[in-house]
Amino acid sequence: MAEEFIMTQKGYDEAVERLRYLQTQKKKEITERIKVARGFGDLSENAEYDAAKNEEALNESEIRELENKIKNAKIMEESTDNSKVHFGNVVKVYDYDLEEEDTYTIMGSTEANPEKNIVSIDSPFGSALVGSKCGDTVTVHAPGGDYQVKILEIK
Repeated sequence: MAEEFIMTQKGYDEAVERLRYLQTQKKKEITERIKVARGFGDLSENAEYDAAKNEEALNESEIRELENKIKNAKIMEESTDNSKVHFGNVVKVYDYDLEEEDTYTIMGSTEANPEKNIVSIDSPFGSALVGSKCGDTVTVHAPGGDYQVKILEIK
């Protein structure tokens, strides 16, 4: 069975739009760059051609990845239940190791963005929080070692 990719409707729509862009506009731009680079002559020593071909390969790889995610998407509604942590909740936690509070949003892997504190429900951190209640201390089993956080607030 194919892996499911959990996402919101908004995340799904953004993935579809990104796929459309990569398959049309981006592909045309890369094709044009390859065409221009071919005009420079000897392809064996043509850095512009090599760069354009590498970009083409990366674009095709991202297209395949997005097609797979869209095909295997499971659309979930963001939860309004704040009694325990669910997909879509904003969770304020206290990290005992770092001795600081921080706030995270629990989303699907396609919408995760660690720089904005949006964590995947499938990540060690996200999966450890799901189902927990305010006041619970949760152990996160991360690749770098286990650590504990206390759930302070669920929105």
